Amino acid sequence: MSRIARNEPFSDRFDASGASGAAGVSEVTSDGAAWLASAGMYPRSTLAHWAERPHAPVVLPCGTAFDVVSAPALFGRQLLDRLWDEGPGSGPVAVFRGRMLLLTGPGTAQRLPSLLDWEEWGSGGRDQRRTGDIPPLLCHGNGDAVTLPAPLGAIGVQSRWLVAPDTRHPWLPGPEILLWAARRAARATVRISIFPPADQDAKVYDVSRRR
Repeated sequence: MSRIARNEPFSDRFDASGASGAAGVSEVTSDGAAWLASAGMYPRSTLAHWAERPHAPVVLPCGTAFDVVSAPALFGRQLLDRLWDEGPGSGPVAVFRGRMLLLTGPGTAQRLPSLLDWEEWGSGGRDQRRTGDIPPLLCHGNGDAVTLPAPLGAIGVQSRWLVAPDTRHPWLPGPEILLWAARRAARATVRISIFPPADQDAKVYDVSRRR
């Protein structure tokens, strides 16, 4: 999946051995890498680690720079499509070991579960509730940590950026936007085939539309 990089690609600064000027396999920019590193207690150490091992995933804490909402891959794809096709776009999004990881505004992990619970106000069975078709979402916030792809990602499809960080101050969706997108994605998911199209990764998300 491709996107528009508006800043210097991280791969222009470091290649697989730490030298500068190598062609890269990702579109994370140097500003985006700096923003990711700012989530940890030692940003300079994180950047130095990436300079030496730019393909290595890294564990970063949530709750300060971002929260993370983790969704099953197929539902996550529908969620991301709703955000870009009908909504304001998304912040950075990654795939890691079959889960879609949406980076969201701090506080989303605490607020989103309560919004989902409130939406299930119906007295009938789960299939009659407003969020009955939304699968369980894993919300990681203050006190949690997640494994994210490195700036150059990983070879293969198990760990990669779908919408890569490209700025030091990215726009991140909050809980209300995630709730809206999840409800729309749930309605779309029940209508799709269990066999997704072979070129589902070919979609391009135009980050110039992102708020």
